[in-house]
Formats: sequence, structure tokens, C-alpha cells
Amino acid sequence: GEQGLLSAAFHPNYANNGYFYIYYTNNSGNLQVDRITRSAAIPNRADFATRMQIITIPHPETNHNGGEMHFGRDGYLYISTGDGGGGGDPYENGQDNTKLLGKLLRINVDATENMLNYAIPADNPFAGQTLGKEIYCSGLRNPFRWEFDRITGDSYIGDVGQDKREEVSYRPADLLRATNFGWDCY
Repeated sequence: GEQGLLSAAFHPNYANNGYFYIYYTNNSGNLQVDRITRSAAIPNRADFATRMQIITIPHPETNHNGGEMHFGRDGYLYISTGDGGGGGDPYENGQDNTKLLGKLLRINVDATENMLNYAIPADNPFAGQTLGKEIYCSGLRNPFRWEFDRITGDSYIGDVGQDKREEVSYRPADLLRATNFGWDCY
């Protein structure tokens, strides 16, 4: 299936803090990101006793998990989520900006707020709202692979299509914020 370990990312200051993040489907089928610290005794190993849950996102089906996360040049963690599964986005998550599915999320893992193990960057499109404040972009189906261009910061998102086409979405770095990639409208 499409469940299990989805991605891993090293903190930009990994050399000093030893933090890395894993993105996976948990035993309930929900999406989860945890922080783990490298072992002090054996530096090339993880110390799972340090594991801390960062975010868990309810996920209704076993497919369309999204699956990749990266730190941006701004130091924030970006997480791609699928639309929740099923054909044609039956839950209408892609266009619902109160739901974290079908999105590219952006969080600050170097701060905490409101009993969360992360904070919301002030310039996120929905910062200050009760729901959806983590959302940076919307309208994605199953962005299972994506990357920032290391030189320009531009983004390339491989989004799994519905039956007939696959999609690679390109967005320049200065135009990524608040982009709606259109799923499931087209």
C-alpha cells in the first residue's frame, strides 16, 4: 500500500542540535511527523527515547498520503499531504482550507505555541485562524515527491493525477505562498 515511512528531513542546524524528522502513517493510518535526536553515545544512531510528536493529521483512507517534507531556505519545515484518499477527492479536502489534507504545510519547529510542538510562521496565508493556519498552499491530490531548487528556491511538485494524467507543478519561490494548485476543480 501507500502507508509506512513517507519521508525524513534533517534540521538545518543538525550538526549542532542533532534533530531529524520522520514523516509516516501511524498505526491508526493518520499522518504523523516526529522529531528524533541523534544518540549522544553513538552519533550515527538515533535515540528513539527522545522521539517527540510534532503534528498528527487525521487521514480517512489508506492512500493519497502525500509524503515528502523539506526545510526551506527560511528554516521552516514544509510537509506535503495528500487529499485523504479515494477517487475524485470525496472528502473535498483539496479546496477546504480548514483541513490540512491536500496541502503543502509550513511550520516552525524551532518554536512552540498554544500547546503545540511547533509554531505558525506569521506570514502563512491563514496564520491567526483557528483551523488551517499551517497551510501554505492548497489544491493538491497526492504530492508524493517534490523539491525546492537549491539555487533559486523554486518548487517542483510531482502530484499523482486522477486516471489519465500526472502533474508536475512548478512555482517560483516568490510566488509559492498561497498558491492553489486546483485539485479537485481540475
